[in-house]
Amino acid sequence: MRILKVRFLLLAAMVLAIGSAVEASGQDAARLHFDRLNSLESKARDVVEVNVDGKLLDLAKRVTAKVKDEDAKKVAAAITGLRGIYVRVYNFEKENEYDMTDIDQIRSQLTAPGWEKLANVRSKKNNQKIDIHTMFTGDKMDGVAVVMSENKSVAVVNVIGMIDIEMLIELSGRLNIPKIDVERDGTVKKDKEE
Repeated sequence: MRILKVRFLLLAAMVLAIGSAVEASGQDAARLHFDRLNSLESKARDVVEVNVDGKLLDLAKRVTAKVKDEDAKKVAAAITGLRGIYVRVYNFEKENEYDMTDIDQIRSQLTAPGWEKLANVRSKKNNQKIDIHTMFTGDKMDGVAVVMSENKSVAVVNVIGMIDIEMLIELSGRLNIPKIDVERDGTVKKDKEE
């Protein structure tokens, strides 16, 4: 009987270890690697880099939850399941000052298993390319990636964690979140800038 208990405990420990490893790898699956973009910083006129994760994200969750403003409470509810928000924006003086292969390397990460293409836009005006991909865990969205490039700018947004799309739509048009309208047929359209 004692040997059976020891074997059971060893089996339980192995299952927990495997489960932890799978969970850890799943958390990183939606995270894009921005290493190739580091070379753009020295060429760009303006650079924006945002990294909100770990303790900083936990602090944001606690602060927004305590604010009495209704919009802040909705933001707190929307970010409850997030594990990270990463943004890179590079603006250049002249057209084509960056190497498109660096941006294509980011886009190639979105062909990995788990990522699904939500939308892409190609416009000859300013050589604009926009790609929006999502990652799901079961029926819950666990990550979003937006890659935008045009002649004089590059922007990449990567949000990791459970995302409440309905809450984001409700917040759209407020708190600097672009206005998003959902049509009856389920399509999403963004209001024109004024």
